[in-house]
Amino acid sequence: MSASRTAELATTGQPDTEPTDAGPAPSPAQTRQWFEAEPLWFKRAVFYEIHIRGFYDADGDGSGDFRGLTEKLDYLQWLGIDCIWLLPFYRSPLRDGGYDISDFTEVHPDYGTVEDVRQLIDAAHARRIRVIADLVMNHTSSEHPWFQESRSSPESPKRDWYVWSDTDDRYSDARIIFVDTESSNWTWDPVAGQYYWHRFFSHQPDLNYDNPEVQDAMLGVLRFWLDLGLDGFRLDAVPYLFEREGTNCENLPETHEYLKRVRREVDENYPDRVLLAEANQWPADVVQYFGDGDGDGDECQMAFHFPVMPRMFMSVRREEAAPIYEILDHTPTIPDGCQWGLFLRNHDELTLEMVTDEERDYMYAEYAKDPRMKLNLGIRRRLAPLLDNGRDEIELMTAIMFSLPGSPVLYYGDEIAMGDNVFLGDRDGVRTPMQWTGDRNGGFSRADFAQLYLPPLMDPVYGFQAVNIEAQLRTATSLLRWMHQFIALRKEHPVFGLGTYEPIQPSNPRVFAHLRRFEDDLVLCVHNLARSAQAVELDLSAYEGRYPVEVFGRSRFPGIGQLPYLLTLAPRGFFWFVLVEPDEEDADD
Repeated sequence: MSASRTAELATTGQPDTEPTDAGPAPSPAQTRQWFEAEPLWFKRAVFYEIHIRGFYDADGDGSGDFRGLTEKLDYLQWLGIDCIWLLPFYRSPLRDGGYDISDFTEVHPDYGTVEDVRQLIDAAHARRIRVIADLVMNHTSSEHPWFQESRSSPESPKRDWYVWSDTDDRYSDARIIFVDTESSNWTWDPVAGQYYWHRFFSHQPDLNYDNPEVQDAMLGVLRFWLDLGLDGFRLDAVPYLFEREGTNCENLPETHEYLKRVRREVDENYPDRVLLAEANQWPADVVQYFGDGDGDGDECQMAFHFPVMPRMFMSVRREEAAPIYEILDHTPTIPDGCQWGLFLRNHDELTLEMVTDEERDYMYAEYAKDPRMKLNLGIRRRLAPLLDNGRDEIELMTAIMFSLPGSPVLYYGDEIAMGDNVFLGDRDGVRTPMQWTGDRNGGFSRADFAQLYLPPLMDPVYGFQAVNIEAQLRTATSLLRWMHQFIALRKEHPVFGLGTYEPIQPSNPRVFAHLRRFEDDLVLCVHNLARSAQAVELDLSAYEGRYPVEVFGRSRFPGIGQLPYLLTLAPRGFFWFVLVEPDEEDADD
C-alpha cells in the first residue's frame, strides 16, 4: 500500500483496499433482518470501546463528536471489530465523564444530536458493525430535573424517585466505592432538608428502584434508544440498584428480579440486542447476572469478568501462571446463551477491588510506583505504559485475552500502544485524544491547541509524533498491523467464541496452557509468561495421532504420541495450534 493511501486511511478513515462496487447500501430494515438472523452474535464478536469526546473532532471545536466517529467507521471496519461500545454521550454536566446524566434522551451538545446518533448507527450497520452504549441505571446527575423536582418539596411527585433519609446511619454495611473522594454514602441536601443516598460521587444521587415509576421510566429510556437502532447496552453499576438494611446493598434479589423484567422487554421486542452487565464482583456473584442457569439465561447475555484482568498482569510480572489458573478454576459455568466480556484496559482504572490486600499491595508496588498512578482501589494507566511499552508483553497479554472463553474488548488507542498522562486529574489520563497522524493535534482536531478538551500526548515515547495510526499503517511489522491480522485470525476460528475451556497443568509453572473445543475443532493455546525462553512438556496423550498445526504460519508440528509433548517457547512467546487428525491434514495439503 502506498504512503499516500495509508495517509488517506489515517485522515479520512478509508480502508487500505481498493474500493469495490458493492451496490447500494442496505436499508436499516435489511440490516436488522441480517442481524436478527444471528441472535448470538456477541459470542464471536470483537468489541471496541470509544470515548466519543476523544476519538475524532469533525466540526473543529476541540471535542470529538458523532460526525467524527461516523467518518472513521471505515478504519474500524478495516481493523475488524464487530461492535462499538460507546461511553455515555447523554446530556450531562460532565463532572464524571458523562456518567452523571442530566437527560437520558438527549445528546450532549458537544457530541451532536439524536439525529447524529441515528446516522452513526445506520452507517455502522451498513458496514455490519453493531453499536452498544453505556446506560447508567443506578443514578443520575444532581442536575437532572428529576432530582431537582425531588428535592424541591416533601410533597413533590418525584420525592420518592430518590432515596432520602433523616439520618445518615442507614445501610451502614454498604462499602464506600470512591474512597479517595467520598467519606460517606449519604450527603445532606439543604434544600430538601434530608440526606440522599449515593453509591458513587455525591453529585450522583441514586434512583429509588423500590418506586415502580422509576422502574418504568428506565424501561422507557431503553426503548427510546433501541427504537433508534442501538444494538444494546452496557448496564453501568447494576449491582447497586436496591438497598436493604442489614446487607451490603449489592447483588440483592430485587436487583435480579428487575433485570429479568428488563431482559423480557428486550427479548420480546428487540430479539437481537444484548445487555452487558458491569458488575465488579467475584465470579460466583457475577454469574447471577446471567440469570437462570438453564438455557440462555434470563438476565444479561454478557457480563465482564473483572477478576481475571488484574491476575493476568500479576502473572506476567511474577512470571507464573498460577493466578490465571486459580481465578478461572473459581469461575462457575454460565448458561449456553451467555458470554463473558474480557478486557485488558478500559476507560476506568485497573481495578483492584477483587484481589486480596496482599495482592493489591503487590500490584501497586509493581505497576504504580508513582502515587499519581493510583486512583481509588486501582491504577489509572493504559496498557502500553503498564507493560513498559514492551511489544512482546502487549502481544502476549492480547493473545491470552483472545484465547480465553469470552469476547474481547479493545480500548481505543491500545491497538497502537497509546500512552497516558498521569498528570491529568481523575481518569482523564487514559481518555486523551486519539492519535491519528503526526500532524497538529495528532490529526484529532483542526481546533487551536488551547481549545482541545484535553491535551494530546506529546512526550517522546508515547506522543502523537511517535505513536499514531498513519505511521503504523506504513509499517508492515507495526502493532496496528499485527492487531489487524490477529483479530482476523481469531474470527477464522469459531472455537474461541463458542468453545469450552479445558486447562492443562504443564510441567513448567511459567507456562499457561489450555484447550478450546467446539464441535470437531480442537485448539491448543500455550503461553510463556517468563522473560526468558522456556521448555514445557504437555500431556497430550489423549490426542495421540493428531498433528498440531500452528495457526499463524499454518506449520505442521510433529505428531502427538503417548510421551509428553515437548515445546520450547521464546521469551513472552506463545503458540496456538489446531490439533488435526492425519486425514484432515492430508486433505488440507
